[in-house]
Amino acid sequence: MRQKKFIFVILAAMLLSVIAVAQSSKKAVKASALEVSFNYQRQAGPGSNQYAVWIENEKGEFVKTLFVTSYTAKGRSRGAEPAKRGYIVRPACVPVWVKDSKAEEKTDMQLDAVTGATPQAGGVQAFTWDFTDEQGKAVPQGIYKVKVEATLIFDSDIVYTGTFSTKDKPGNITLTSELTKPDEQHKNMVTDVKAVLK
Repeated sequence: MRQKKFIFVILAAMLLSVIAVAQSSKKAVKASALEVSFNYQRQAGPGSNQYAVWIENEKGEFVKTLFVTSYTAKGRSRGAEPAKRGYIVRPACVPVWVKDSKAEEKTDMQLDAVTGATPQAGGVQAFTWDFTDEQGKAVPQGIYKVKVEATLIFDSDIVYTGTFSTKDKPGNITLTSELTKPDEQHKNMVTDVKAVLK
């Protein structure tokens, strides 16, 4: 009889440990980063090839820029004149990012930290968000939005938006898009836009 009780206790302990491992592995499945990618094809002519990728919270408040093209944020100097930010020279340059990020309130150093040159050749561009804000602090768990904006040519602008939770499991995020003005010639500047929790 004692032997049966002993076996029962061992089996119960094994069952409890299996349940505990299963529960802890369920918790570990939660995503720890967001990857945003798209296929970029450089376009000919001025007024194009500008894009930005950023994060907002559930209320639509700006959280962090993952990337913005250098011309947009820093501009280009012409001769002896100092450079003016691209969005000042060309207001149609990623206007949603400019407004949402409050770019005019950012210092050159703050913008410099998130800018990069516009690629000279086509290919996949990828950016990662590690669930931190501009100061590098972890954001509260909750609902967030990822946005990708591309100025196709002058005032032809497209914005992709996806909503997700930091508590979600790894997987694809559904994106919607809004286009201000169709442009057949430059429509392939940014294609195959994806947002994936990893």
